[in-house]
Amino acid sequence: MLTGIGSTAVAEKTNILLFTADDLHAESLGAYGGMPADLTPNLDAFAAEGLKFNRAHVNVAICAPCRAVIATGRYSHRSGAMGFMPAREDVPDIVNTLQAGGYLAGILGKVGHSSPKTSMNWDYAFDQRELGNGRNPEIYYQRSKAFLDLSKKEQKPFYFMVNSHDPHRPYCNPDKLTKGAAMPSRTYKPSDVTVPGFLPDLPGVREEFAQYLNSTRRLDDTFGKVMQALKESGMAENTLVIFISDNGIAVPFAKCNAWFHSSRTPCLVRWPKVVSPNTNNGTDFVSVVDLFPTFLQVSGVQGPRGLDGRSFLPLLKGQKQSGREQVYTQIDSKAGGDSVPMRAIQNGKYGYIFNPFSDQKHWYRNNNEGKTMAAMQAAAESDQAIAERIKLFRYRVPEEFYDLLNDPDCLNNLIHEPEHASTIAAMQEQLVAQMKKTNDPMLEAFINRSDRGAVDQILVDTYGPPKVKAKKSPKANRNKKNK
Repeated sequence: MLTGIGSTAVAEKTNILLFTADDLHAESLGAYGGMPADLTPNLDAFAAEGLKFNRAHVNVAICAPCRAVIATGRYSHRSGAMGFMPAREDVPDIVNTLQAGGYLAGILGKVGHSSPKTSMNWDYAFDQRELGNGRNPEIYYQRSKAFLDLSKKEQKPFYFMVNSHDPHRPYCNPDKLTKGAAMPSRTYKPSDVTVPGFLPDLPGVREEFAQYLNSTRRLDDTFGKVMQALKESGMAENTLVIFISDNGIAVPFAKCNAWFHSSRTPCLVRWPKVVSPNTNNGTDFVSVVDLFPTFLQVSGVQGPRGLDGRSFLPLLKGQKQSGREQVYTQIDSKAGGDSVPMRAIQNGKYGYIFNPFSDQKHWYRNNNEGKTMAAMQAAAESDQAIAERIKLFRYRVPEEFYDLLNDPDCLNNLIHEPEHASTIAAMQEQLVAQMKKTNDPMLEAFINRSDRGAVDQILVDTYGPPKVKAKKSPKANRNKKNK
């Protein structure tokens, strides 16, 4: 059943261009205080032309499930795409919805990850191999020009999802360039690196991060070429452009997890005559689950019921919007199918994480740990602090609580600190309400967790006592077997 998502419509349909980076650390951008300061000149210039969100997050810090949230406007357990798996075919998606509203839908790169349903048929699509391994700015430029020309030829507004494969691994090594990939406009060396605070500053980390900077610079080159194609098309003035990353950088304590730097994404928005240039929003939490309803309201296209996100069009217009005091994030399973469920809530001050898989036996591993983890493991032989950090990463603890204002790198778990007990209880209650609202399969695991805190009585009062499965007698089991 279709219903109007919002009353806002425009006489001339607004074009929508969503550009995503792959595994980009938000603070790599100069607009977010990144170092070296001139790493991302095109993105920094773009930020000055529009709105920068400082509290933007992805809801799942893994590429495929994150993109499924974008496509469906639903949390993973509400669409079925709980990891590297498809969404249910009965779940509406952004491509079919906008196409039904008269839009031309195009995509460059990450086609499979961005199409969680087989019924999502893009009008125009080129994937990694056809884009210089997803790492060639000139090819992105040519493919973008062709799609924009097609939009004008067919006289249709467009939804264009442009996905760079940078700075995803393999990082750009100038001495061993990936086939089809282009050299970035500038390269970097270990001395140029500022190591993120959630990692130790080790020579091996710096060596790998220098190559990550090369890839990030090439991402910026690609973004600049796509914006050039848009400008040359003559349609930039009527196009909403949003830039995000699909998750944090692929190193320990970022991608594939629920810490602050796992899910935090840059979010830059330009929309001439609607979004004021050089503006910042440091108050409101927005996340990728909000993109689908936002695009519907911007386009005036009628959309489906049942979306989990909310349009943030009022924020783009500089208006206030209530209910944006926190964000919910999660992990279910990652590449390879390993189930490592996590649930988290973050607000402007604190972050709370529940790790149902943590039993001090399950050994966690990211799919992309690279030279950074190797350097940490070597250093751990003589550095107890790094050894303890690796232990936390590998085994976790059931619950984590961080003071994000003073510890955004999530180095000090305060879950057992008495002074934070009431805040932890309140955030647990909020998380449970969210899990109940969305029929989260992890709700029962949370209520029945062994390491319960002060919120227990609230949960019991609200949802009843923990469920205990009755044990059958051996005789009963034998009788059942004999029937």
